[in-house]
Amino acid sequence: MDKMQPAVDPPPVVPPAVLTSKVLQMYGRFLDAIVTVLIFVMLLTLIGAVAGLVLDFTGAVSAFRSAAHTHTLAHGVVDALDRELVIDVLSVFVLIELFRTFTDYLEFHRVRLRVLTEVGIAFILREVFIGLYDHSMASPEVVALAVFLAVLVSARVAAVRFQPRPNTQD
Repeated sequence: MDKMQPAVDPPPVVPPAVLTSKVLQMYGRFLDAIVTVLIFVMLLTLIGAVAGLVLDFTGAVSAFRSAAHTHTLAHGVVDALDRELVIDVLSVFVLIELFRTFTDYLEFHRVRLRVLTEVGIAFILREVFIGLYDHSMASPEVVALAVFLAVLVSARVAAVRFQPRPNTQD
């Protein structure tokens, strides 16, 4: 005797578009988590840089006080402003721009060219100021950095002038 087997429904087939959409949503959440962790790390780095800046500043003030009675006022100020203090101030500005890049990515889910060029401009200006402050930068290096700076400024102007259309799919 043949026993009739109950009909078994095949497992439901998930359309590829739904599967792709779910994978992209998971990928987006994963990227948001990574960027959130990076923002937290950048915030800690920024706090550390500001704390280092305060410590360097207090060291420069104490050096100024100890050198003020042995030098002229202008010479004492130049001695007190340590190279590290100048580098720390400029580095904090670069870190602030990087922090803005990460927060913009978290907000808009893309890296905006305008913000990225501002980070590059701040970094190039930091290097130029440090090199000029140290008197250690040769003329070809200054010219190369000036050309690179001009390219970055041009890219920033173009990014502001030709902004992308708002995303109508969201």
